[in-house]
Amino acid sequence: MGMMKNIKRLSMQVDLSDFDPASDEEKEYMVKMRESSTFLKDGIRRLKKNKVAMVSFWVIVVITLAAIFIPLFWPYKYESMLGMQPGKPVDASYNNLAPFEYSTSEKRLMEEGEFVFPHIFGTDSSGRDYFIRVVYGTRISLAVGFFASIIVLVIGIVVGSISGYFGGIVDIIIMRIVDVIYSLPDMLMVILLAAVMRQTLASALEGTVLEKIGSNIISLFIIFALLYWVSMSRLVRGQILSLREQEYVLASQTAGAKGRWIIKKHLIPNCISVIVISTALQIPSAIFTESYLSFLGLGVNAPMPSLGSLASDALNGISSYPYRLVIPAIVISLIVLSLNLFGDGLRDAFDPKLNS
Repeated sequence: MGMMKNIKRLSMQVDLSDFDPASDEEKEYMVKMRESSTFLKDGIRRLKKNKVAMVSFWVIVVITLAAIFIPLFWPYKYESMLGMQPGKPVDASYNNLAPFEYSTSEKRLMEEGEFVFPHIFGTDSSGRDYFIRVVYGTRISLAVGFFASIIVLVIGIVVGSISGYFGGIVDIIIMRIVDVIYSLPDMLMVILLAAVMRQTLASALEGTVLEKIGSNIISLFIIFALLYWVSMSRLVRGQILSLREQEYVLASQTAGAKGRWIIKKHLIPNCISVIVISTALQIPSAIFTESYLSFLGLGVNAPMPSLGSLASDALNGISSYPYRLVIPAIVISLIVLSLNLFGDGLRDAFDPKLNS
């Protein structure tokens, strides 16, 4: 009998009992097993556990949505001087209104039973609603920060990947250019370039589609394209230097793949987490740069507002109307702080070196 059991164990025949349907206990055990995950899912899970980063993320979302949608239904326009109406004398009572204060004309309308939309942040010295100007200034600052970071991202990835992959004389030339740009005083170069290009671009953009955007904003994008790509390029170069000796890259080279294809298909996708983190941290830097240039009068073109230009205009009446300086300063600080904290959260969640 024992011999028969041994023969059965050593038999090459398939044991049909192995194909019986799973019992309820076995199914429950399989359900309790940890589900398969990916690098992205693990990173998002870690990010959601970071309460500071998530609060910062929702603050950014609320501010962005407010900047996009509030102007669609707000009754006042950012350039409208409420005290100036065609065919009527200038009504100075609209100028320098305090928050939730009404002009003489608006009080008269309210006495007649008409509804007048309040000025939440009051009005400026020209009688323009200050709340909608702050909202538009936030929109401009966010847009400039986002598109400037995209420009830095594209140039930095292209230059850094070429330098890191090909190496040799190409890497030496590119890195010497990077060293030269790093040696320049950032603040001074930004101010000088903004002042020079402001005059040059003003005449060049006349009659073109870009004229509505304004020469100052175009000059800001050019400044970022000239000066602010070096950090991204160095980061990408360092990542590709460590990846180009990997087996899958050598296998692609052996198979005859071109450098452009290897960079596009293998190297950049493996650097994507570091690139996203760096870009998220670049946006607040771009917003801050735009704000202080606008504060100096080198930012967006009037009458379009920016948070920096609003703060600059508020200096003229800071003793009488200090809230005009405090409000844009708080908005700038809130945006930059939230973006920095969210960028730190992304780094903590997705940087493999911190989670190894």
